[in-house]
Order: sequence, then structure tokens, then C-alpha cells
Amino acid sequence: MGQQETVATSLADTVREGIGAALAQVDADLARRYPGDPGTRQPVHTVYVPGDVFAADTLRSWGEAALAALDEHAPDAAALAAVLDIPDELATDVHDRVRAKLTREPVEDLRIDFEDGYGPRPDAEEDEAAARAAALVAAAYQDGTAAPYMGIRMKCMEAAVRDRGIRTLDIFLTGLMAAGGLPDGLVLTLPKVTYAEQVTAMVRLLEAFEKAHGLESGRIGFEIQIETTQAILDADGRATVSRMIEAAEGRATSLHYGTFDYSASCGVSAAHQSLDHPVADHAKAVMQVAAAGTGVRLSDGSTNVLPVGPTARVHDAWRLHHGLVRRSLARAYYQGWDMHPAHLPTRYAAVYAFYREGLEQAAARLAAYVAKAGGDVMDEPATAKALSGYLLRGLDCGAVDTSEVARLTGLTRTDLDSLAGRVGREG
Repeated sequence: MGQQETVATSLADTVREGIGAALAQVDADLARRYPGDPGTRQPVHTVYVPGDVFAADTLRSWGEAALAALDEHAPDAAALAAVLDIPDELATDVHDRVRAKLTREPVEDLRIDFEDGYGPRPDAEEDEAAARAAALVAAAYQDGTAAPYMGIRMKCMEAAVRDRGIRTLDIFLTGLMAAGGLPDGLVLTLPKVTYAEQVTAMVRLLEAFEKAHGLESGRIGFEIQIETTQAILDADGRATVSRMIEAAEGRATSLHYGTFDYSASCGVSAAHQSLDHPVADHAKAVMQVAAAGTGVRLSDGSTNVLPVGPTARVHDAWRLHHGLVRRSLARAYYQGWDMHPAHLPTRYAAVYAFYREGLEQAAARLAAYVAKAGGDVMDEPATAKALSGYLLRGLDCGAVDTSEVARLTGLTRTDLDSLAGRVGREG
């Protein structure tokens, strides 16, 4: 073999080394602030149940009520497709998957509410409810009946309710520890955050709990609920939500948009408070950009129009809910809040149709990208990341199956995780 040819350069190695040294802090800051996707499943929704209503059979009863609503108001695939305008070629598959989901895992994420949905109660009553919630959640994880994610929404860090919120959180977490430890699916929600300092206070609170129980530092994360205008822009016009993510010191798992509190804080009248109002779109766009790349996920809010009453009224509510979920998915808000069991059929119908209708195209584009084959679309690594993420979310919620993704792409789950930039996940 001949001697390797060299190319001419003008810059000394010291120049490159100097630039590397100058940017070392920037490199470290980028790695810390923007670690990328956490590599875990994101639930498609959060179900909200007041603390005094939650019971051992809540998950099962929600599934049964959702199936009963489906059977009464859309008893077969054709009926559901007609109400929601699902394409004929998807109707049977979507309907069958919705029924299976409502039977197997009707709720992906449950939040036991001790805030607005619970309200002010005598201390002894809330103490008892918090302890009871801990016992029920622990039992559900132990007997295999738990949702993948479960936890509480405490009262906020505002002065009037701060002590009560801290006490409820302490009782709940202490009860879980006494019952065997914190479950992997534990989720806590901090509502009505207005200042980054309130997020810092939550961090200090969780640090103290971890220290008291000998837990690994950072074991307990939490969601930040964005319900006030101050959480989006502070008095100087800065994006407060970015400061909140930083203040969480790596513990923030997601940002949840609070539809009605936020709309009201902007002066929107009750009749027009909705997920698709312009003030909602602005707030969520700021949240989305602030969270991008940080590993903090985004959840949309809810609709308060319930699918109850005569079939015509249920169908109207279903169409509204289905349309809002579809709209959120298209805007990359992959999670939202559901307020009633009869919202579950349209939540899953919208989610399943969204992932199934794009399955073959996404798989074909990804397979072509991996094979470096030509096609009518020239995709880049960023697009391959998005295509992989789309397929992974479909797999996580049950919209698509591992076997069909493998058949269409020739890729394994591990391959998809790698392409999507997911970290810390087993294949």
C-alpha cells in the first residue's frame, strides 16, 4: 500500500484546540439543557378523578362506562366511522382496536386530583383522602391493575393553599413508601405555577423527601401545569416557561396546558374557552418551543363538553372531542386531558386513526432513508427522527403492531429508538 496522500491546510492545530477550549462550556451547557427525548412512553391522555371519587375500581369502571357508551351510541364500526368521518378502509381496524383498548387498558395516565376538582376541605378529610389514595395506588401496582402512570395533582404553591398542598403531597408519598416504595409510573402535577421560584420550591421539597427516605437524588419528577399568563410571559416579556424548566433542575417531566384557567386569565368568555382558541394556540406554541430538545414533554388540555344524554347530543360532543384531539396530534401535542369515560372512545379513535392512516407512508419513507434508496421525497436525518418517533408513538399506544412495523420497515424497536434519538430505553 502506498503512503496515504495528504491535503493542504493553513490552520495550526492550536487554532482548533483553542476553539474547542473556548466552546467547552457551551458544549456542556447544550448537553445539560437539551438532552433530547427521555426514551420513555408518553401516555396519549391523562384522566382526571377527584380525590374523594377515586376508588379501587375506578380504572375498571371507566373502561366499562366507555364501552357502554360505545355500544349504545356507535355499536359497530360503520356507526363509529359515520359519526367521526373515519375512512372506510380504517373503520373496522380502528373500531376493533378501540374496543380492545377499552377492555385491556382504558386509562394510560390517571391523576387523582386534590386541587380544583377536589376543592377546599377540612384538613382531617383531605388527610384521610390523601392516605387512602396512596394505599389504593400502591395496591393497584402490586396486583397489576394500575394504569401505566398514576399520581396526584396537589394544591399549588400560592400562599393561601401552599401548606395544605405540601401536606397532601407528603402524606401521599409517605404512604407509598410505607406500602413498598414509589412505583415507576408515579407522576406528580404542580398546578397554577406563575413564578420559576415556585418550581424551585417544589424541587427543594422533593429533595427533602428523598433525603428523609434515603432515595436517590432526582428520583421524583413532576409535571408543571401552565394555567396562568405569567407562566408564559413574565413582567419583562421573557418566556417564563423556559425559566421554569431550568428551575426544575432536570425534574420536570412535562408541561400541561390548563385550558380553562389560562383562557379565563386572558379574559376569554366561558362560551369560547377551548383548546383551539388563539390564546391557547399562542400559549402552547411558546410551551412547545421552550420544551423542544429538553426532554420535557407537552400535553394539551381538555374540553368540558361531555358526551352525555341522547345519542344526537353524544355524537355532537364526540365530533367536537375527536376533532380537537386530531388537531392537537397534527400540532405535535401528543397528550391531552379527558374528563369523562365517554371521552375515551373518541380519544382512542382519533389517536388510532392518526397513526394508522400514515403508517404505510411513514414506514416506506423510513425504509428508503435507511436503505439510502431514491424516492419522491428526499428525507434528512431530522425527518427520519420524526418518522421513527411517529411509529414509536403508534406502537406505544397500541395503534400499530410491532410485527407490521417490522414487515414494512425491516427495522426492530431498537432500530427505531436509535433513529428517533431516544435515550435510556431498552429495545
